[in-house]
Amino acid sequence: MLVVQNFSKSYGDLLVLALPHAQFLPGVYWIKGENGSGKTTFFKALAGLHPCEGSIRFGDGVDLHQHPVPYRRKVNYSEAEPQFPGFLTPKDLFLFIGKAKHASTAQQQSLINTFGIAPYYEKPCETHSSGMLKKVSLALAFLGSPQLIILDEPLITLDESARNILLTLMNERITKDEVTFLVSSHQALESDLLLVRETYAIQNKTLIRL
Repeated sequence: MLVVQNFSKSYGDLLVLALPHAQFLPGVYWIKGENGSGKTTFFKALAGLHPCEGSIRFGDGVDLHQHPVPYRRKVNYSEAEPQFPGFLTPKDLFLFIGKAKHASTAQQQSLINTFGIAPYYEKPCETHSSGMLKKVSLALAFLGSPQLIILDEPLITLDESARNILLTLMNERITKDEVTFLVSSHQALESDLLLVRETYAIQNKTLIRL
């Protein structure tokens, strides 16, 4: 469970987003909003990538501002359009992030196989298509034992097979590990493979339940 209280994000004097209170239990939360509404800013703040004001903490008391390292170990994030240094390979990324997230070798290999990354695992990212990079980013988002996984437009550039793999894996993590997913998507998200717990929208610089 993630609890957000008195959250605000500003750039200088410009308020981008304010959220008095929100609570996210295990399951999928679909966050909607127009381009530029603040979805990605909100996600990056929750992931600890952008500074923000307010309290963001897990049910066990681990807080973004008070316990930054343990907090970030509990949160994984996949960008809408992932960009990795061109000279790095997926192998480099898995080894580095896997170590940071305390992910076992077996878990890393399982995700590599699940997402079909093996054929280009040791090839530089600069040689990969956007679809290949997306699969790498999504696989990395499942490393370790996260309590919160944030997926920004996870379905773009994915074929139907990869989409089904992702939704099935999300459902497994919810059922077995009680993971919370915050997901933005302009494409239909709910299906027979995955149920959405609640749907929200970012409007008028805040988050509202639909």
